[in-house]
This record gives sequence, structure tokens and C-alpha cells, in this order.
Amino acid sequence: MELGIGMFGDLQINAKGEIQPAQQRLQEIIEEIKLMDEVGLDFYGIGEHHRPDYAVSSPEIILAAAATVTKNIKLSSAVSVLSSSDPVKLYQNFATIDLISNGRAELMAGRGSFIESFPLFGYNLQDYDELYEEKLALLLKINKEPKLNWKGKFRPELVNQEVLPRAVNDNLKIWVAVGGTPESVERAGRLGLPVMFAIIGGQPIQFKPLFDYYKKVYQAYGHDMNKFEVGVHMHSLFGESNQEIADYYYPLYSAQMNRIGRSRGWAPYQRNQFDAGIDKGGALIIGDTNQSVDKILTMEETFGLTRFSAHMDVGGPSHAAMMKSIEIFGTQIAPKVRAALKK
Repeated sequence: MELGIGMFGDLQINAKGEIQPAQQRLQEIIEEIKLMDEVGLDFYGIGEHHRPDYAVSSPEIILAAAATVTKNIKLSSAVSVLSSSDPVKLYQNFATIDLISNGRAELMAGRGSFIESFPLFGYNLQDYDELYEEKLALLLKINKEPKLNWKGKFRPELVNQEVLPRAVNDNLKIWVAVGGTPESVERAGRLGLPVMFAIIGGQPIQFKPLFDYYKKVYQAYGHDMNKFEVGVHMHSLFGESNQEIADYYYPLYSAQMNRIGRSRGWAPYQRNQFDAGIDKGGALIIGDTNQSVDKILTMEETFGLTRFSAHMDVGGPSHAAMMKSIEIFGTQIAPKVRAALKK
């Protein structure tokens, strides 16, 4: 099982509501990715957002910068909002990162849980499902065929067009991210694509039927089980003490949940929800080394994971807290998880 970190590029927001400058956060992110590589984590993913509380609107630019200061870590979007992107340009950008990084780039395609990119780039939300279906099909076709003939509804026709440059070995690793819809799971299984499940609330065990369904569909369409890959993305932060890290993180985490929740009609986030998430059956992996190792191993055993992604910057923890969490993950948690999986 690969172990890595995902981020959305959350900006730190103080008690006065003042937002950290994006320039500062972007520089911190590059330093954090460099540390991830140094402590031996397997991959890094960065999301795409177009909001004032996030620093990253173009994951590929962050990943290209990170490629020049890292040696081994895989570099992925998490996610690229495919529905409001041009698959041609998206492939070219990630193929370029792949070449710069000597084959370490991946692209994770998603529909987008935030919708700001749709009006920004001139797309109609009424076409939400159709946009994703068409653009995913085109992206996969580009990945297989250097020269294309293609006609769809949402972009100009392609006639004998070469899409260059090509990724290393002429194959870009493409994941898809899913929430909790059976339709998304079925599509991924039918296409034989690796899947990242976002488990960010409730009890992870509730997702077990979707994992089983994905594997069933994947096998039913005759895909090679030796290439079967499935991961989870879970809100995480690591510290030396369970109580200390929970007390530090709750105000930041709850503030972010409430910022998002106000636009989505959620009830105010409470400490008892946070504590339930941290408990054994909850979806938050926030604590010390031993507690975190136990929960990660439980996720692997429950779902048969090939990848675990700790979404580590929700609510904008300080750069110092992020660096400490990355260090603990790479030097303490990851070695224990890997040792347990070898037994």
C-alpha cells in the first residue's frame, strides 16, 4: 500500500478573518512537498479550486515546481476538475510534468465538489454529468492515441490532430476520484481505472458496499486484477499527543467546516462530531503515531487498499504543524504501517 499526502492548498485564516497571502502559502507548499520526498512518502496530490480560501487554481504548476525539488515521490492532482477543463490541454500539461519528473506524474480526474470553475470557464451546471462523461472519454482516448479524430458536444472537433508532448512510455497514469455515488463507481470499474474514494465524514465502514461494487464491476469487465488499484482520501493530521493535536486542530477544522457549511446548509460543526470522527470507527485520522497506524491499517484491512492519502491541510494548519505532521508520517507512521503489512 502506497502512503502519501493530499492537499487543497488551504490558506490560513486568523481570528480576525484575515487570509494568508497566497504567495506565502505556495512557497510553504513546495517546502512541504520537498520534506515528503525526503522522509520517503510515496505520493503527493494537490487539488484545484477557484476560491479565496484556497491558494491553488492550477495543480499542474505546483507539481511542475515540485518536480524540480524532489527525486522519488509521485506527483498528482487531487483532483483536476475535468468537467470544466480542456482534456487536450490537461493531458499536455501533465505529460510535460511527467517528462520533467522522469515519469512521476499522475492525473486524478474529478467532477468537482465545488462549482466555481463552471461559470469561470463558461460551462453550464445543467451539463454537469454530460461534461464529465464526454471529457473523461476524450482524455482516455488522448492517452491511448497520439493522433486523434474526435467529435463531441462541448469542444471543437479534432481531425488528425497530434497531442504533444507524450508522457513517459506514452502512458500517463490516470486516476478518478469518487464520492459516494454508485454511478461514478460503476463507470470507474467499467473503464478499469484506479479509484480514490473520498471518505471525509461519518463511518468509513458505510463505504464498504461501494468498494465491493467497484471490484465486482472491474472484474466483470475483464480487467487485470494485477493492475487493480483503489485508495482512500481521509482528513488527517499527526502529532506527538492525541489530546494536544486534537485540541490544536479542532478550532481550525471546525472553522473550515462551517465556512463551507454555510453555503451548503450544514448545521454548525460541533466538538462531539470531531471527537466521534477521531474515535476508532470515525473518518478522521488525527492523533499520535500509534493511533494513526491502527486506523490506517484498519482501512487497509477493511477495503483492500493499494493507496492511503492523508488530506492534511484542511482549515489551514500552520506551516510548522504541517512540517511536524509530515515528519511524523514519514519517519514514524509509514515505517510501522509498512512493517505490519509485510507480516
